[in-house]
Amino acid sequence: MQLKTHLSIDQNLSGSPAEIGEGYAVVVLETKKNMVADERGLIHGGFIFSLADYCAMLSVNEPTVVLASARVDFKKPVVVGDVLKAEGRLVKSEGKKRWVEVKVFREGDLVFLGEFLCVVPERHVLDLG
Repeated sequence: MQLKTHLSIDQNLSGSPAEIGEGYAVVVLETKKNMVADERGLIHGGFIFSLADYCAMLSVNEPTVVLASARVDFKKPVVVGDVLKAEGRLVKSEGKKRWVEVKVFREGDLVFLGEFLCVVPERHVLDLG
């Protein structure tokens, strides 16, 4: 399936699409030194959230999709060098709203779980009045 959204995202920071299908996506992120929050190599949660958010957007894969809200749980810490795999799945669609569940794994261990409410406006969000 062709990528239709978030075409300008920096995949070094938000992950690279590994698989995209109807209502699902898989995105992989190799954590790097520029993502570290402290001297012990802890990865800042914002990068994990960015990976999951990007995966949610690709699970919807509509050109104008944006995030409206999210409920997330950080399950385990992530350190520099960890390779993360986000798996997103569309669980509900109602009008312009799309609910996506994203799970992020490190070598099979769940490190992040999120429920994302995405919206697909008719036009780009910056063009809405």
